[in-house]
Amino acid sequence: MTFTLTSRDIQDGGVLPEAQVHAKGNTSPHLAWSGAPEGTKSYAVTCYDPDAPTGSGFWHWTVANIPADVTELATGAGSPGGDLPSGAVQGRTDFGQAGFGGAAPPPGHGPHRYIFTVFAVDVDRLDVTADDSGAVFGFNLHFHTLARASITATYENRG
Repeated sequence: MTFTLTSRDIQDGGVLPEAQVHAKGNTSPHLAWSGAPEGTKSYAVTCYDPDAPTGSGFWHWTVANIPADVTELATGAGSPGGDLPSGAVQGRTDFGQAGFGGAAPPPGHGPHRYIFTVFAVDVDRLDVTADDSGAVFGFNLHFHTLARASITATYENRG
């Protein structure tokens, strides 16, 4: 079985809807996954923009410690007031706070890719907190990922 990620809100290869743009909706998208490998004990989700003019990309969302029996996050789950599964922890985005931060490329910088990834993790809990950066989440995921699946959408701020 193949590990896959789908969404009712975003389409792989498509343009990111305004609901997922920071200045317009700033709402985390619906995500659903299936086909996790044997040994999966939890999940993590990230959204990363590798095209940000920072030298290190931009982390828009990090969530870890999603229980293994959860295979879907509702639209808005990572937004303020959202409903994440019990035990899940959102990390600090490059906006400076925990939770989802939508697309916000500089005007005229061209299209940016927003890579939403779900990770099948081999431990119940990663040692991460709401104060940890995307780099810390990524470091921990490096050692505990069994499989990953992604959806990539683009967005361009034409100013």
